Amino acid sequence: MAKLEEVTSLLVDEIEEFKQSVDKLEHINTQLKNTKIQMDLIEFKSIMNEHEHKMENHRNSIEYFDEQIEAKLKNAKIYPNWAVIVFIVGLVFGIISTTSAFILNKDIETLEKEAYKKGVIDVNINIQSFFDKHPKSKSAFQKWEEKSQQKQ
Repeated sequence: MAKLEEVTSLLVDEIEEFKQSVDKLEHINTQLKNTKIQMDLIEFKSIMNEHEHKMENHRNSIEYFDEQIEAKLKNAKIYPNWAVIVFIVGLVFGIISTTSAFILNKDIETLEKEAYKKGVIDVNINIQSFFDKHPKSKSAFQKWEEKSQQKQ
């Protein structure tokens, strides 16, 4: 029985110590709830301001670089202006020349055909008037023409 009392005594002591520990924890918890933690933001703000300043500088340098690239791209030319103008003038001249040559060629062919028909008519009229004035030549021509037709 003595052991039972001893164990009971130890348990009571342990329970008392546990109760005291719980009371201390409740007291600390209450203090933590009531304690307001204030952070020192001055150093953080200065670091953030410095970072913001650096970022602004970087953004400005990127914008400047972007503007320079855009300006260079606007001014970039593959061919000089005079070469483009000469090419366009040459192209227009070539198209006009080809078109006019084609039109003139058609007109020339038409004129040649008309001139040939007129020449044939004029030759026939001149030969007829020659033969009318020189009947001996007409009969000689008719004989020659008959011989040349017989040979064929």
